[in-house]
Amino acid sequence: MKKMKINFQYKIAIVTVLLGTQITFAQKKDENIGTEVVNVVKPYTPTISDAFKVKETPSLEDDDNSKKENIQYNIFSFPVASTFTPSKGKAAGVDKGKQEKLYSNYATLAAGNYGNINAELFVTQTLESGDYVGAMLRHLSSQGGIKDLDLDDKFSNSSIDLTYGSKSRNLSWNADLGYQHQMYNWYGLNPLFYENFIPADKDAFINGIDSKQTYQTISLGGRLALGESVLKEATIKFNRFSDAFSSGENRLVAKPSLGFDVMDEKIKVDFVFDYINGKFDKDYNGITELKYGYTNVGMKPSFQINKDDLSVNLGVGFFYSMATESGKNKFFIYPNITASYKVVGDLMVAYAGAEGALKQNSYQEFVQENFFVSPTLGIGPTDQKFDIYVGLKGKLANTIGYNIRGSLMNEGGKPMFISNQIPFSNNNKNGYTYGNSFNVVYDDVKTVSFYGELKADFSKNVSFGVNGTFSSYTTDIQEEAWNLPALKLGANLDFNITDKWYAGTSVFFVGERKDLKFVQTALAIFPPTYTTETTTLDSYFDLNAHIGFKYNERLTFFLKGNNLANQSYQRWINYPVQGVQGLLGANYKFDF
Repeated sequence: MKKMKINFQYKIAIVTVLLGTQITFAQKKDENIGTEVVNVVKPYTPTISDAFKVKETPSLEDDDNSKKENIQYNIFSFPVASTFTPSKGKAAGVDKGKQEKLYSNYATLAAGNYGNINAELFVTQTLESGDYVGAMLRHLSSQGGIKDLDLDDKFSNSSIDLTYGSKSRNLSWNADLGYQHQMYNWYGLNPLFYENFIPADKDAFINGIDSKQTYQTISLGGRLALGESVLKEATIKFNRFSDAFSSGENRLVAKPSLGFDVMDEKIKVDFVFDYINGKFDKDYNGITELKYGYTNVGMKPSFQINKDDLSVNLGVGFFYSMATESGKNKFFIYPNITASYKVVGDLMVAYAGAEGALKQNSYQEFVQENFFVSPTLGIGPTDQKFDIYVGLKGKLANTIGYNIRGSLMNEGGKPMFISNQIPFSNNNKNGYTYGNSFNVVYDDVKTVSFYGELKADFSKNVSFGVNGTFSSYTTDIQEEAWNLPALKLGANLDFNITDKWYAGTSVFFVGERKDLKFVQTALAIFPPTYTTETTTLDSYFDLNAHIGFKYNERLTFFLKGNNLANQSYQRWINYPVQGVQGLLGANYKFDF
C-alpha cells in the first residue's frame, strides 16, 4: 500500500511537469506513462526574474479559433482532522496623511490694475431642525482705462443670492431669492463718426453721448425632490429683468419630472412650462414700442433599455408654442434618442444620439452673452429641429480620458449678434445709436461640428486638459453666420508645486468671425453718408495664469494674471479688451 502511494505521487509530479512545459502536446486520451525514479543531484535554488509591467489591455494573438472542449471538474471531499489553532489577527498600522479640514464658509478679496476688484462671500449654516440657510455675495468691477478710447469703459457686476432648504432621505427642497445689478458702457464707438472734426467739435460730440447702461434682475425659485414618489423632481424659477431704458421682461419656467415602472420598464416623463413676456420702450429708430410674449408647453416621455454593454434611451418631445403678442401658434415634435455601447469596457465607449428641442430666447440671456446689445431687440424662440451626433469616449490609460464627437445640427430661427446700423431718423439719439451696439438677427442655420477633448491626471499633483471645436455654418437668408467662430481651442494645466504652493495656466483661442462695419460713401462728403460692408474680425488668443500660497488651512494668498500676452484683440467689433491684468488677493475659510 505504501509503495502504491509513492508511485502515485511520482506520477502526479511527472504529469505536472509535462503539462507545464509542453502544453501543446496535451491529449484528451488518458495514457499510462509508467513510473520512474527521480534522483535529485542538486538542490533547487529559486531566483527572481526582472519585473515587467503588465499591459492594462493585453493583445491577443491566438490563431486557434477551434471550438473549446467542455471540461468537467469533480471534487472529492473528505474530512481532515487538524489540531491547528489560529491566533487572533491584528490589523497592521497604516500611516495616514493629515486630512485637510473642510470649512463651510469662505471670503475672497482681490484687487489689481485697471481698478479691478473681485470680492466673494459665501456663508451657510445648518439649523437645529436639520434645515439649512445660505447666502452668496459676488462683486466684480473695473474702473476701465483701455487705451485710445473716447467713451467710458468702466463696468460692475454685483449680486446676492439667498437660499433656505431641507434635506432628508426621501425629501429635499430649497427656496432661492436673488438680486443682481450690472453696469456697462457702449464704449465701442467707431472713430469714423468724428475723425474729421476739429478738437472742439469732437469734444462736444463725445460729451453728448451717454454710453451708460444698467441691468437689474430679481429672481425667485425653488426645487423639490422626492425619493419614493411618482413625482421625482420639480423646479420653478421666476425672473424679472429690466434696464435703464424702461425695458422689462418677466419669465416663469417650471420643470416637473415624473418616473414610474410599467411592465418592468422605467418610464420617465419630463414636462416644461416656459412663459415669457416683455417690452422695449422704443425700436432702434425711436418710433414704436416693441412687445413680445410666448408660452411654450412641452412633454418629453422616454424609457431606457439596458442589455449587457448596450444602453438605449428612447423618447420623443412634444411642444406647443403660443404667441401672446405677435407671431403664430405652432406645434413641434422632436426626437429624443440616445445610445451608448461599451466596446472595451470603460476604455472605449461609443455613443450616438438624435435630439431636438424648442428653446426660449430672452433679453436677459442675450445680455449675459453680449453686454453691448441695444434695448431694441426682437425676441423669439429657436426651433432646434435636430442635433444628430456620434462619438467615442473612454480612457487611453487609467489617468488619461478622451472624448471625440461629430454632429449635425439644424436650427430654425437661430439668433446671431450683428452690429447695429445708423438709425434712419434722429428720433432716438441715445448712447447705443452710434454704431456701437448690437442687434439680434434670426436665420435657419445648419451647423456641422467636430469636437475633441483630452484630460489627464498624471498624478494627484498634476492635471492637464485640452479641447477644440471646429464648426462649419450654412445660412439660409443671412450672408454670413455673424460672429460665430469656425474654430475654438482651449487648454489648461494645474499642478501642486509643494504642499504650500500651487500654480496653473490656461489659454484659449478663438478663430475669425464675420460682422458688418461702417464705411463712408465717397460721393457724399457733407453731410456724410455711410454704408456697411462685411468685415472679418481677427482671431485671438488669451493666456492666463495663477499662483497661490497656502499660509495655513484657512488662509490662502494668490496672484492671477489675465491676457498675459497683452493682446489688444476685439471680442466684438470696435470693442478692444483690457491688456495685461494682474489681480492680487486672499481667500479665507471659516466656520461659525
